[in-house]
Parts: sequence; C-alpha cells; structure tokens
Amino acid sequence: MLEVRNLSVFYGQHHAVEDASVTVGTDEIVVMLGANGAGKSTLIRSIAGLAPARPGCSIRMDGEEIAALPPHEIVEKGIALVPEDRGIFGDLTVDENLTLGAFPDRARGAEAANRERIYALFPVLKERRRQAVRTMSGGEQQMVAIGRAIMSAPSILLLDEPSLGLSPLLCRDLFRSLAEIRAQGVGIFLVEQNSKQSLAIADRGYLLENGHVVGADSAANLLADEAVSRSYLGAGET
Repeated sequence: MLEVRNLSVFYGQHHAVEDASVTVGTDEIVVMLGANGAGKSTLIRSIAGLAPARPGCSIRMDGEEIAALPPHEIVEKGIALVPEDRGIFGDLTVDENLTLGAFPDRARGAEAANRERIYALFPVLKERRRQAVRTMSGGEQQMVAIGRAIMSAPSILLLDEPSLGLSPLLCRDLFRSLAEIRAQGVGIFLVEQNSKQSLAIADRGYLLENGHVVGADSAANLLADEAVSRSYLGAGET
C-alpha cells in the first residue's frame, strides 16, 4: 500500500501542495480530481521523487519510508510513473522502449513474462513491436508509456493525465485497460481531466483544490454528488 501523509511542495513562495494525505491500495484505482493548477501533477510527481517535498511529510510504500529516496530507488520500491508527456523515446522501437522499462532489479526476473502481459493487454503493440514509436498514433504511444512502466513490475502505477489528447473511443479503451491492470494486482493512482470516465472505473476519489485535499469518498458517491458534479465533473455533461 502507498500511504502519503502531510505532503507539501513549494515552488519558491508558491504553495503548490499543502498537507495532502492520500492512500492507494494495490487492489484499487484511486483518482485525484481538481481544476487545472490545483496541484494534481505536482502531488503525483512528488510521490515519484520528481518534485521535492517539504521536510515533515511521510511517503510510505508497504510500510517503508521512501520520501527521501531518489526516483530510481522509488521505482525499485514498486512505484512507477507515467508522466503527462509520456516520456517515451521516439526514435526507439516499441520493444526497445519496453526493454528500458525493465531496468530495476525487481523486474529482471520477470522481463519476458511482463512483456507478454503487456502484449496481451495491448495487442497492437505486439504487431508493431519493431516500429519506431514516433511514427505511432498518440493512443499507441500512450500504450507504450504504460507498458514501459509495467515492465518495471510496479505494485503502484501513477498516471498523470493519461487520456490527454486522445479521442473518446481511445479514452474508453484506455480506461478499460486500466481496469484490467488493476485486476492483475497493480494499484493505480491517476490524476485526470476526464473525471466521469475515470470515476466510472475507480474505487475511490480525492478532491484537490488550491493544493489542499478538500474531500474524499467512494467513486460511486462522488459521481452521485450534485455539488461534486457541478464543481468537478461539469454540470450537464453526459
């Protein structure tokens, strides 16, 4: 389980995140909802070690404190991030990108099995495994980014706006794939603008406003809450 307590992140004098606390189990999907600029990406990047947290916070993975660890050691502890920009290597093939994801010691023994798991999840990647990633569609590139993260054998997968720039059809396929990943025993924590679709597959959700966690509930209750719908889901959306 991932447990975050009293996480604060400053950029100069700007408080991007303040005293945020969240938990994510390895058997659930948890979504963080909030407007642009609320601090969602900063929070998730800080968990991954890419945005420095203020002293005094606690980030624990399976009970072990990881707040002071560098990003590559956080990956070794079982946390993998798919960033908003995907972070893939466009001139490399699908297979080569996936191979790079298997660098942690925890993933070495399961590299072949994880690769087949990814190809079962995203069959198009197997068909195009020798294709340069820069020649692929945005949806296919997102599959590569998620696949590369899974190659590190994570217990918790962090995703920053995974549906950004994707068509509605590709979004539906993406969220269906995330539900399958959860069913395979990987917990998922995502920040996402597509609030309704993310809540539809999530178990729980948090509400972030101006860097503060201002609410938390089951995904079903958040979807049914009229105040949440007006503020975070878009009133009148279908």
